[in-house]
Amino acid sequence: QGQLVESGGGLVQAGGSLRLSCAASGRTFSSYVMGWFRQAPGKEREFVAVISSSGARTVYADSAKGRFTISRDNAKNTVYLQMNSLKPEDTAVYYCAAGRVVTMTPGGMNSWGKGTLVTVSS
Repeated sequence: QGQLVESGGGLVQAGGSLRLSCAASGRTFSSYVMGWFRQAPGKEREFVAVISSSGARTVYADSAKGRFTISRDNAKNTVYLQMNSLKPEDTAVYYCAAGRVVTMTPGGMNSWGKGTLVTVSS
């Protein structure tokens, strides 16, 4: 997979919503599993959500279930993360990643974007 570029981060109040986008270059996007991970200051990078290449299968971290939705548009080479009911503890840099298998492990992904900062104020 080529370059991954995240967008859509910003400052939002607790309870608000944001939609992150990750645009991928290259012609093989539809063959890749795509995932979202995040890293808060002083913490390790952690899994948020992953979606299979076709979009038929999704897996979420417990912290994201019921609040976040991952989706993809293979025609646009883009994966999204809709985040609702945001909490201050969701504050982190959010990274888009591409891989070959559905995994919750950062080491299982092959390509990474540079990240977009999400800040949730209380």
